[in-house]
Amino acid sequence: MINRLAIIGIGLIGGSLSLALKQAGQVKHVVGYARNEATRERALSLGIIDTAAASIEAAVAEADVILLAVPMGAMASVLAEMAPHLTDNMIITDAGSTKAGVAKAASDILGNSISQFVPGHPIAGTEKSGPSAAFATLYQDHKVILTPMKQTNVSAVETIKTMWQQTGAEVSEMTVEHHDLILAATSHIPHLLSFNLVGLLAQNEDVDEVLRYAAGGFRDFSRIASSNPVMWRDICLSNHDAILTLLQQYQQQLTEIGQAIQEQDGDYLMTLFQSAKTARDTRFEIPKVTNGKK
Repeated sequence: MINRLAIIGIGLIGGSLSLALKQAGQVKHVVGYARNEATRERALSLGIIDTAAASIEAAVAEADVILLAVPMGAMASVLAEMAPHLTDNMIITDAGSTKAGVAKAASDILGNSISQFVPGHPIAGTEKSGPSAAFATLYQDHKVILTPMKQTNVSAVETIKTMWQQTGAEVSEMTVEHHDLILAATSHIPHLLSFNLVGLLAQNEDVDEVLRYAAGGFRDFSRIASSNPVMWRDICLSNHDAILTLLQQYQQQLTEIGQAIQEQDGDYLMTLFQSAKTARDTRFEIPKVTNGKK
């Protein structure tokens, strides 16, 4: 049971954590902070938070656990603003989609409090954002990855692991570097491709007609292009090494596909498509649907 949870950034991710813990009866009081007053008031009216704090200092005061659920580009400034107000019994975690930048910023900024910092990443979300998008079952049967550092206190890791498990999530641990490589392949590159394709089509004069005939496959693929542009800009910039490596590999394979089409090499295409189908059919874990949301 968490007595006092402070959430910095009261959107889909932070708001859904609060609702999940409240539903499970595992948190007594939730304090929320967002720079926008309207966002704070909306979260309060929806019952996501019990107290709306007007500053980060006020939000973290007397907190047992602090969750940073802000865009990657804001992590360092939030850590710096929060650091002078931390005490030894506070456990800090984050929900950022990349971990190397957050881990470095925390190491540079938190001082002795670094032992209480547990980097984390819930692998769940929708294309919606803001407190109105939050729902209690977002993390049910989804994965959460923790990437504790050498300095991280073992008991702090256990506290955050338990917190996420109480939302219905499956929690695992890995290194910061391994996390960023895996997420670049499974999340960051797909988002880039979706943004790029929709952006490309949007430049065509006949875009309305093209999209009018879009089938379900295109709608599924393009859905993530509705995601928060600020968040995804920050993710791409913060995980640049892993993303660039995979982009180069992807571009090379696209070149080979183009060459195969030009040369009418059906065997190459069949081999590629069959390999991809087999990999997807035998390894892909289809998420369960809860309340109509994945």
